[in-house]
Amino acid sequence: MTPDSDEALEALLRAITNLASFHRDHEKYYASAPREQAVALQRHARTLQALADRWAVVTPSRRTVVSPFEGTPDLNDRAALQLDGVLFMEGEGEPAEIGRIKRDLRSGAADCAASGTWLGGAMEASWGVAALLLGVEELADLLGERHRIIANDWQAAGMSTLAARLLERAAEVLDRVDFAPAALRDDLGATRSSVGRLFSAAELIAHAADLLSDSAGLVHENERRWRVFRARVVALVGEDMEIHIP
Repeated sequence: MTPDSDEALEALLRAITNLASFHRDHEKYYASAPREQAVALQRHARTLQALADRWAVVTPSRRTVVSPFEGTPDLNDRAALQLDGVLFMEGEGEPAEIGRIKRDLRSGAADCAASGTWLGGAMEASWGVAALLLGVEELADLLGERHRIIANDWQAAGMSTLAARLLERAAEVLDRVDFAPAALRDDLGATRSSVGRLFSAAELIAHAADLLSDSAGLVHENERRWRVFRARVVALVGEDMEIHIP
């Protein structure tokens, strides 16, 4: 399908110019924001791994304490304290920081799911619009560039959607761990299932972080393609040159 008149084609090219301007700038944000999110997720993963490493070998202890706010020597890990502030205290239940990690995972999952859904739908529509350019001779050598932009964004959308699923599942895994000191000590004195769950949650989070970082790389790759494609379309419209419609 191609536009059936010079006027229709010019309107299409002006719309494409608009898209190439605003969406190019929009993609500059998504070429960096997912990587920033990935860094935060990697920190959470490292926190959980540090706790799991310690709990895998520690001997749980019961001791008499003077203050309920005393830290638990057997459950705390210095790396986890420094990375995410996770502090187990003798008279407390689940550390507030563990709750924050789980909230971060779920809010991050919701954001990734929304971004993936929107971007996937946008690329579905863009693929159809790009078909209108197939018969424009002046754009023949740049059709690959335009379609690669769409393909990269479509792939990034899928990565975001998958990252959302991984983060939600990681939060569900953490929900299975009772982080109250007494319950943890009971587990560490028996099956140590909490250790395996923390390792698994960390792995899921780290995978999500890798996907988000890779998705940002795909979007970043579009920068030159947008620049070249937009320059050609602007030249076609701005210079008022004759446009051939086979």
